[in-house]
Amino acid sequence: MKPDRDTSVQDISGQARRMKAARDNPGPSPLRGVGTFGTVGWSVAVPTVGGAFLGLWLDRVKPQGFSWTLALLLAGLVIGIFIAASWINKEGSDR
Repeated sequence: MKPDRDTSVQDISGQARRMKAARDNPGPSPLRGVGTFGTVGWSVAVPTVGGAFLGLWLDRVKPQGFSWTLALLLAGLVIGIFIAASWINKEGSDR
């Protein structure tokens, strides 16, 4: 009877290892892609819109010979692109 018991222990042990491996390394998922797409979009949109609003405020408070709105909109866009690129690189290194 001992060989049957050893076999079942090995089966359970193998199944536990497979379950842990599946949990630790989830496969690609469409929802994960949508979530990443949304995160990247927000990481570009928030600094861009924030820069535009800050520029509008500075144009009213301290007008210059250039447009604060355009300058800070572009600065926010560049910052957002760097944030998105770092997020994409981080997600790519996890796989």
